[in-house]
Amino acid sequence: MEVTYVGHACFIIRFSTGLSVCFDPYAKGSVPGLSDANAVADEVYCSHTHADHNDSGSVRSPEKPYEGPAPEVEIIRTFHDEVRGAKRGTNNITLVKSGIETVVHMGDIGCDLTDEQLAKIKGCDLLLIPVGGFFTIGCRQAFDLCGRIDPAAVVPMHFSGESFGYDVISGREEFVELIKNAGDREIINAGSSIDDLPSGKSLLLMDPLRIL
Repeated sequence: MEVTYVGHACFIIRFSTGLSVCFDPYAKGSVPGLSDANAVADEVYCSHTHADHNDSGSVRSPEKPYEGPAPEVEIIRTFHDEVRGAKRGTNNITLVKSGIETVVHMGDIGCDLTDEQLAKIKGCDLLLIPVGGFFTIGCRQAFDLCGRIDPAAVVPMHFSGESFGYDVISGREEFVELIKNAGDREIINAGSSIDDLPSGKSLLLMDPLRIL
C-alpha cells in the first residue's frame, strides 16, 4: 500500500490491488500554506461539504484506470462536533477495503463513537485521524480513540505546522508525545509518501506534499 499525504486531510492511497483512492481533496486557497491538491485517483471520498474537504471535481482520473475487483466501502455517519452536529453539521468516517487492506479516514470527526461504530473500524490496517482540535477532536481525544481502534498504522492529519494550516488548530506534537509515552508503536518519519506500511504497529509522521 502506497500512502501520499497531500496535506490537511487529503491523502492518496494506492492499494496493492492497484486501486487508487483520494480522501478529502481541498479546494484551491482553502487551506493556508498549501498549494492546489492536484490529485489523481480512481475514486474520491469526501467526509463532508466544507471547502477544505470537498473539492472532488478537481481530482483527475488516471490515464490507465483501475479494472480490478470493486472495493468494499462503508460510510459511517457521525458528527463534526460534540453536540450532534448543531455547530458544524455531520461527518462521514470512510472505510475502504481493497484486497486484504483496509483504510479508515475519520474525516473531521468531532464526537465520540458508539460501540457499534467502533467495532466496524477496529483493527484496520491504516487509520487517518485528525488531531488539531477546535474543528475536530484534539490530540488527547485522538490518542484515546486510536487506542480503542488499535490500527496497525496511524497517521495524524488536520494539524497546523510552521507554514501551513489554520491558526486556531494545534500541531501534532502532543499526539506524538502521548504515543511515544505509551511505547507500543514505532515512530517513523515518513516524509510526504511511503511505499508500504511497516510490519509492526507504527505511527507515521507525514508532511504535506503541497506546501507553498
